[in-house]
Amino acid sequence: MIQRRALTKRAFALLGGATAAANLPGRAWAQEAAYPDHTVNVVCPWAAGGSTDAFARVLCARLSTDLGKPFVVENRTGASGTIGMLAAARMRADGYNLVIAPGSTWSIAPNLYPLQYDTQRDFAGVGMLATMPIFALVPRNSPIRSIADYVALAKRPGHREVYANPGSGSTPHLAAEMFLQAANIQVTDVGYRGGSPAVQGVLAGEAGLIFQPAASVLSFMQSGDLRAIGVTARQRTPVAPEVPTFAEAGYPDVEVGEDVAMLAPSGTPAAILAKLHAACTVALAAAEVRERLAVLGVTPAVRPMAQWPAFLAADTAKWRDVIRQRNIHL
Repeated sequence: MIQRRALTKRAFALLGGATAAANLPGRAWAQEAAYPDHTVNVVCPWAAGGSTDAFARVLCARLSTDLGKPFVVENRTGASGTIGMLAAARMRADGYNLVIAPGSTWSIAPNLYPLQYDTQRDFAGVGMLATMPIFALVPRNSPIRSIADYVALAKRPGHREVYANPGSGSTPHLAAEMFLQAANIQVTDVGYRGGSPAVQGVLAGEAGLIFQPAASVLSFMQSGDLRAIGVTARQRTPVAPEVPTFAEAGYPDVEVGEDVAMLAPSGTPAAILAKLHAACTVALAAAEVRERLAVLGVTPAVRPMAQWPAFLAADTAKWRDVIRQRNIHL
C-alpha cells in the first residue's frame, strides 16, 4: 500500500510538472505543493443517486485517497443544475470549492435560463473528464419492446403518452425532445428534480418513458425493472450490447452523450487547477476506477485543460442550434 501511494505521488509530481512547470512563479508552486491541506468541497448540482452524482462519488473517493484529504460531494439541486452552479460561482476561488457537472449545466442551461452567472466568465475549467451514453427506457410492465413500438403507440388515435423529464434543460430532456421531433410524435412530459426521482416516477407508473444516462439506470436494467429500447450513442455500448442505437431504428439525428467536467470558481490559482487536472488524469487511468466506472457505463474522456475554453464555447453553440431548431422552451 505504501509503495503504491509513493508511486501515485510520483505520478502526480510528473504530471503536475508537465502540465504547469514552465511559467508558474514560486508562490504558485508553493500553493500547489501544499494543496490540499484540508477538506475539498465538491458541488454536484444534480440529485444524489443520479448519473453525475455516481461519477462524482467514484472520482472523489479516489482523489481523497490519492491526495490525502477528503473530497466531499455536496448535492445542490434544482433548475437544471443552475442553483448549484450559482452557489459554486459565489464560493471562494481557493481550490477548496469545485463543481462536477454535466454538459446540460454548463452548455445547455445558458441557452435556456436567464442566469445570474456566466459559465465562461465565472468558472475556470479543470476540464472534460468523462462521457456516458443515454438510454431510452420503459417500465417492466410496458408492452413496448422497441422504438418502433413506442412511436406506433404514441401515434394511436386517442392515446396519450407521458414521459419523465429528469430536469428541464437537462441532456436527457433534450435527447427526448430530439427523438419526439424526429419521430413527429406528441408526448407530454412530467418534470422531476433529477434523474433518480424521475426513475422512481417511471417505476411507480407515473410515466411510460424516460431518457437517462447509463450510470443511473443500469441496475434497474439488470433487474428487469426498466427495459432499454434504444441508446443515443453512435454505436452500441458494451454495457448493454443488445440495445440498438436510434440510428439503427431510423433516427440517425438522435445522437448525444452526457459529458461531465470539473470546474472551479474563476480566479482559482492556476497551479491548483493544474494539480487537480493531473490528479483526475491519474485517478481516471487507474484500473480499479475504470472498472467501477465501466459498471456504470461511464467512459473516461479526459481532455487537456487548455482545450476547455474552446470546447465549452463550441458545445454551448451546438446546443444553442439544437434548441432553436427544435423550438425548445422552458
